Amino acid sequence: QVQLVESGGGLVQPGGSLRLSCAAGGSIFSIMNMGWYRQAPGNQRELVADINIVGSTNYADSVKGRFTISRDNAKKTLYLQMNSLKPEDTAVYYCNARLTGKDFWGKGTLVTVSS
Repeated sequence: QVQLVESGGGLVQPGGSLRLSCAAGGSIFSIMNMGWYRQAPGNQRELVADINIVGSTNYADSVKGRFTISRDNAKKTLYLQMNSLKPEDTAVYYCNARLTGKDFWGKGTLVTVSS
């Protein structure tokens, strides 16, 4: 099994910043493709950003230029730096790990953007 634990969510005003972290258990973090997904109430879970084992990144159009995904293999941690936050960014954010066609998920961390 791969255990994923998200942290860093909370309440922030529009235009503010937040950094999410995902700590991964196990010893295979460096060979897993990682990503952040989010799900707002009444909506489907959607990809926010992902990063592969060589550091290539992909972002949803809605967050390009505002969010940055990164990974620290030594710390076995995935990050999402979120800047210029908007109310529509409000959602539960989930950490995802993928290996040989299998998906692993954290329990999520809630981000609320509101004034």
